[in-house]
Amino acid sequence: MNYAQLLFPDFSLILCGYLVCRYTALNRTVWEQVESLVYYFLFPVLLFHSIVKSPLDLGAASSLIGAGLLMGVTGIALAYSLPHLPWIGPQIDRRDHAASAQVAFRFNSFIALAMAERLAGARGLLLIAVLIGVCVPLFNVGAVWPMARHAQRGFLRELVRNPLIVATASGLVANLLGFRIPVWMEPTITRIGAASLALGLMAAGAGMQFGSLARAKTLAVSVLTIRHFITPLVAFAYARLFRLDPVQTTMLLTFAAMPTASSCYVLAARMGYNGAYVAGLVTLSTLLGMLSLPFALGVLG
Repeated sequence: MNYAQLLFPDFSLILCGYLVCRYTALNRTVWEQVESLVYYFLFPVLLFHSIVKSPLDLGAASSLIGAGLLMGVTGIALAYSLPHLPWIGPQIDRRDHAASAQVAFRFNSFIALAMAERLAGARGLLLIAVLIGVCVPLFNVGAVWPMARHAQRGFLRELVRNPLIVATASGLVANLLGFRIPVWMEPTITRIGAASLALGLMAAGAGMQFGSLARAKTLAVSVLTIRHFITPLVAFAYARLFRLDPVQTTMLLTFAAMPTASSCYVLAARMGYNGAYVAGLVTLSTLLGMLSLPFALGVLG
């Protein structure tokens, strides 16, 4: 499988956003409004639709769910631990860490869905949908908590006000209750989802400043190492522990090796953190996915 070809659309959209913001009249003033549109409307619709469109059979996939949740909790714990490590911690800015910890455990669900269909057809899509449904709420809570805590905002208040968490939690509940998007609304919802992906990636490119990555190299290396090397190893261990079948193992490893979510940038920027730094991490993560996917599926798988 050509992983570079699979990841090229995301990377090219980030590059387009960077070039348009730097070299045209569509400068940061324009892209700040785009970020708000993506964060408060487009991404929530997309997340809700991604979760409700495939029925979740929690019983049949209980082992995969257990492995996926444990993998997610392990990734969150590793990301949170970075400022407390003896050699790494003193070199990490706590505010930058609060914004970028999410890069270590969140994932690009669109690439995951595309990979699942190519690797395992309908069953692969269903298994990835299950992982998305149960893990996205956990990861979004994990992403918001350090930023709310560092800014000394009420954590519960931030959760109930966060549109990404509201969308994912309501999508999971709606799925379990058997709700489905009416057929006549599907084309509109699908187009909103496509717009959210394109604009979210371009907004990440528009906000990108590579100089900020050089300022916090230790943190960047740490979160990207967790995302692209340690997490696939953890997934491999949990696949063995839960005795997953070959298709479930492939889906868990695929899930573990994904580039980070493009919405990391939007979330950090909207909560008042260093969005440019997180945008740079999203870009690097997209490139590193070309290495972590062959590592997870070719070496570990």
